[in-house]
Amino acid sequence: MLIQDIILKKRNGHPLSTEEIDFFVKGYTAGVIPDYQASALLMAVWFAQMNERETADLTRAIADSGEIVDLSTIDGVKIDKHSTGGVADTTTLITAPLAAACGGRVAKISGRGLGHTGGTIDKLESIPGLDPMLAMDDFIRVVSACGLAIISQSPNLVPADKLLYGLRDVTGTVDNVSLISSSIMSKKLAAGADVIVLDVKCGNGAFMRSVDQARTLAAMMASIGRQANKPTSVLITDMSQPLGQAVGNALEVEEAIQVLRGEVTGDLKRVALALAAEMLVAAGLSEGIDRAEARLEAALNNGDGLQRLQRMIELLGGDPRVCDDSALLPRAAETVMLKADRAGYLIDIDSVGIGQAAQLLGAGRATKDDTIDPAVGLEVKVRLGDRIEAGMPVAELHVNRRDHLEAAVEKVRGSLTVDDQIPRAPELIYARIRSREE
Repeated sequence: MLIQDIILKKRNGHPLSTEEIDFFVKGYTAGVIPDYQASALLMAVWFAQMNERETADLTRAIADSGEIVDLSTIDGVKIDKHSTGGVADTTTLITAPLAAACGGRVAKISGRGLGHTGGTIDKLESIPGLDPMLAMDDFIRVVSACGLAIISQSPNLVPADKLLYGLRDVTGTVDNVSLISSSIMSKKLAAGADVIVLDVKCGNGAFMRSVDQARTLAAMMASIGRQANKPTSVLITDMSQPLGQAVGNALEVEEAIQVLRGEVTGDLKRVALALAAEMLVAAGLSEGIDRAEARLEAALNNGDGLQRLQRMIELLGGDPRVCDDSALLPRAAETVMLKADRAGYLIDIDSVGIGQAAQLLGAGRATKDDTIDPAVGLEVKVRLGDRIEAGMPVAELHVNRRDHLEAAVEKVRGSLTVDDQIPRAPELIYARIRSREE
């Protein structure tokens, strides 16, 4: 088998066989196939596309390139949850403890962020003392003890994905549904959960800008789950504005805790409950979404969800007192309030611009080697459709260094558009797609 024949076959629009896809992934991971030939095949895939069977084969080959986690010693149905990413998307820190409080076993291997916001691991690392780098035996022990664990991804997990993503990033082949789906789902399959729940974001702050694009991606990932015999549920949710108010690592942890304490409502809570309900239904722990959401509301109101998060923090070496006293989280040296310069209605929020402002303050990375400041970030005080008055506070920046403060302020100001016309409110949850229903 020759890689150049595989390149030509895909370039000419023909589907690749399972064996050809295995040959490519194994050869590239081993360093036998060079970057220039792998790049040519990725570009051929980008133009000619892959069908559902090819995409599932690529996903399995990437998943099999490294360690496959065995969670069989954990009692109950193991659940994994993933979001395609957005701004102020702190749902994992809410969904996981709530689902655990209702009988789920949430075993999540997560990553750090690259770009304008931190990932889930970056958020957790803002908790004093917490260490998300657990060995598999300890990961299993924590899930068994409190019903959930969120740990950092091992280098032994899906090494092919890391190599292929790095190549896609520099060859203009990131935005292909099969390549995106196989990257996400290979990590989920390798992580060993029984069921998978995905949150596909769409809007100006998401990778998939339109609902149709998001639906295509969701359907492909559900198809992969079905072919892998992993029940997979996907919600398509809105990212036309930051999901929560806080953008920044310790700030987002604090907001998640406030939701679990019943102090914060709104879109972040609504999406988190919808995802957690999907987790319970997918795991067979609830007969329907309405019943699942009622159980989750009860776990939130009686404090069971917060207690689960507190216990996980303690088992990961963190200070559990942060759940009672958010002042123990890292704090910025100063805050800067940004006020509206005109009256009207908030008709648009550039979510990426808000994220970039947080990155300028130090809350995100420009390169993978950058150090994140866990204390900094910003809070957006307004939502789409709000009536704004001149001089009204619209954002609060949490600052440790002033070298990029002016640029961050201008970025926030330019991300908020106020006009006289009342805008139409966006949908929050656009669709639900399940592998079992296909």
